[in-house]
Amino acid sequence: MGLGGCIILIAIGAILTFATDWHMQGVNLTVVGLILMAVGLIGIATFSGIARRRRVVMPTAAPVVEEEPHHHHRGEGYTDGYGV
Repeated sequence: MGLGGCIILIAIGAILTFATDWHMQGVNLTVVGLILMAVGLIGIATFSGIARRRRVVMPTAAPVVEEEPHHHHRGEGYTDGYGV
């Protein structure tokens, strides 16, 4: 369940707890709403803890490595195309 699902659980729980006056036989909607809000809050806490651990800090700039130019010396490799 993502962050959006947790927020939806909290919203539905708040609606059931505070904004309804329905009475269902054998079901206390106030308690159901409180349970949904608690599960949503636990989900948000868990989600933020996991997201904080997954965060990777990247270096701001990669180090620049300059290569030295290659110098050919006499007797090293091909110089005139014939190996001399």
